[in-house]
Amino acid sequence: MDGQGIAQFIPLILIFVIFYFFLIRPQQKRVKDHKNMVEALKRGDEIITSGGIIGTIDRIMEDDRIEVIISDSVKVQVIKSTITSLLKKKEEVKK
Repeated sequence: MDGQGIAQFIPLILIFVIFYFFLIRPQQKRVKDHKNMVEALKRGDEIITSGGIIGTIDRIMEDDRIEVIISDSVKVQVIKSTITSLLKKKEEVKK
């Protein structure tokens, strides 16, 4: 009887392992990569927000906001976590 009870849980354990490797683990990696990308943002980087706005970072503020230039003399404030991707990093000046 004991062997049958354990055998009933083996499919559930296998399903959990499959979910972990195909769903949970890749999602955790994406979240970690996004967090690292947001932390590495600096002035001059060109970004895309989750709303589809493309702009250049003008100023990083003390709280979780940044100021983005979206057109000539048009600046908006966005929450850092809404940035979905980095188009171009600012070119470093070589000495």
